[in-house]
Amino acid sequence: MQAMSKDYYNVLGVDKGASKDEIKKAFYKLAHKYHPDKKEGDEAKFKQINEAYQVLSDDAKRSKYDQFGSGFENMGQGGFRGGSGGFEGFDFSGFQNGGFQGAGAEFDFGNLNDIFSDFFSAGGGPASGWGGKQRRGRDISTEIQITFTESILGTIRKILITKTSSCLVCHGSGAKVGSGMMTCKTCNGQGQIRESKRTIFGNIANTKICEVCLGAGEVPKEICETCKGKGVLRREEEVSVNIPSGIHSGQTLRMTGYGEAVKNGKNGDLNIIINVKIPSKISKRAREIIEELKKEGI
Repeated sequence: MQAMSKDYYNVLGVDKGASKDEIKKAFYKLAHKYHPDKKEGDEAKFKQINEAYQVLSDDAKRSKYDQFGSGFENMGQGGFRGGSGGFEGFDFSGFQNGGFQGAGAEFDFGNLNDIFSDFFSAGGGPASGWGGKQRRGRDISTEIQITFTESILGTIRKILITKTSSCLVCHGSGAKVGSGMMTCKTCNGQGQIRESKRTIFGNIANTKICEVCLGAGEVPKEICETCKGKGVLRREEEVSVNIPSGIHSGQTLRMTGYGEAVKNGKNGDLNIIINVKIPSKISKRAREIIEELKKEGI
């Protein structure tokens, strides 16, 4: 059964016609409330909020989401829409059993989700080529608390994050130092495996990233003892964060490539939520200014 489309507007508590500013304010408020580091935080809820914001704050993604729902990211650039009469007369009752019979022909579908996933993975139809998507590490989030003065003047903070990172011994290759690499026998050094599936659309040829070498076309002669050939491992890493002046509580800084790593792929991003600590003893006028800035969303 296909999963229901996620209602990102409902997650953030905004209307479908909400402006980018309204979406941003709703995100800051909810992210601050449900952050896992807080006493009453909710990690699952926080991830939903962040996922919704990443889509609705991006004009292109929001437009596709409004058209196709939360499954739009699994569609290729070409997309697919079934016509009202394109498959009229076919008996689809056999789909749930993994097959189809009709008009003197028999088709073995296996898993329809796999078929469509493969069909659109390259961003369109056959004319666009059949290369697989580059593997990408997971995005991660954390929170930094700064003083009111630091939020006005800006500052640099160094933080420690435990995440999946590239192995420092083999530098992500997964090979034992000095052993070198050899051609992957599974894909003959191509990094990809071509396969053909018989569907109602005819025989569809598709190219998948080799699951053995993960697209590199080569594998270690001997595996790295530190990461056991994975090229990545969990470790603590220090990150220097440049916090600009004029930042406000709840704002998110995105550090591209500082998220989790994957072997032979691209690192995810690090999202840092800023929490500004307001001093308990400040002048009446200073407090009034802070309240005015809050109303302006600054």
